Amino acid sequence: MNPRAVIADDEPLMREQLRARITEAWPELEIVGEARNGLEAVERTAALSPDLVFLDIRMPGMTGIEAARRIAALEPAEGAEPPEIVFVTAYDEYAIQAFEQGVVDYLLKPVDRDRLAVTVERIRKRLALRGTPSAAPPAVAQEGLHALLERLQARLDGEQATGYLKWIQAQVGQQIQMIAVDDVLFFISDEKYTRVQTAQLEALIRKPIKELVGELDPQQFWQIHRSTLVNARAIAGVSRDFRGRQLVSVKGHPEKLEVSRSYSQLFKGM
Repeated sequence: MNPRAVIADDEPLMREQLRARITEAWPELEIVGEARNGLEAVERTAALSPDLVFLDIRMPGMTGIEAARRIAALEPAEGAEPPEIVFVTAYDEYAIQAFEQGVVDYLLKPVDRDRLAVTVERIRKRLALRGTPSAAPPAVAQEGLHALLERLQARLDGEQATGYLKWIQAQVGQQIQMIAVDDVLFFISDEKYTRVQTAQLEALIRKPIKELVGELDPQQFWQIHRSTLVNARAIAGVSRDFRGRQLVSVKGHPEKLEVSRSYSQLFKGM
């Protein structure tokens, strides 16, 4: 019987990319379910009893870490064992801890084919060892997993309490890229997407400006229009057009950004 897996990530494009890369690296692995958040990941795992679950660490509502904790607490189907866990993350600090513990594996976004091959080989060996004298006793394995999850959650809680968004996961052409927030010149939204503009590239995300406002450092990113956020460090100057509208010039990009009347006080006196 072929091994079975569930993929959980709140970004549809990332799920699509991961599915394609897994199919390429491990054709025998059946992707039997996908989840858009941590709660769905737990529900899919309970219903489908997969051998392996790929969990994005950062998902809305319930994080991948909390989902892994609940998955570990599920009662396995008769004759089955808890699924192997692979965390998918853009943050090296989480990945290094998980890797060193050896109780779960990890993939960094965007998923690299060579790193995926290493993960596939490790998981294949673990699955092959199940039920043999060489395998770690289930209680010992679960104890190690719970200890690791506690440390990862503590780190995530600390970061959420003191920090703002550091990376943007965005679509560039047909690829997913991780963009450092510090590199972003501005964000502009339309009805469906938000454009992420850096000096080197333009990308798209589905997150609206109203959500980004709460996730970005307000000292660094100023809202100058209901659809526009600009990196204050990238502002080159402010001018007025023939109609008296304030326009922001941005370093490293020719586009001028309109300041709406609601936010004109940011540049009072200009």
